[in-house]
Amino acid sequence: MSKNGKNTAGILAGLLAGAAAGVILGMLYAPEEGKETRKKIKNKAEDLKDQAKNKYGEVSEKVKDQYSNISSTFKETASSVAHTVKDGYDKYKDQIVSKTADVVKDVETELNDLKK
Repeated sequence: MSKNGKNTAGILAGLLAGAAAGVILGMLYAPEEGKETRKKIKNKAEDLKDQAKNKYGEVSEKVKDQYSNISSTFKETASSVAHTVKDGYDKYKDQIVSKTADVVKDVETELNDLKK
């Protein structure tokens, strides 16, 4: 996961934890019967759990999509670079072979001239 994804997940977890703590404290100090307060806390905790699952699913889907996009882009770029390198290699290989043959002929001519 990218650094941005980790930051987003951390911020999301912090916000949910803060919201849960605020709701619980508010309910505990409300002038209601303990049984009713516990019921409200339980319901709110379930709501927060559902919200967290939904947000996790959304964030997870976004991360998967971003990974897929980055992966595709990387594969396309790597393929393009490989083709460019191969084309350059083929082009210059023929030139080098030709130049090498010319140098070999020149050396052979010089050697033959020295032997005379």
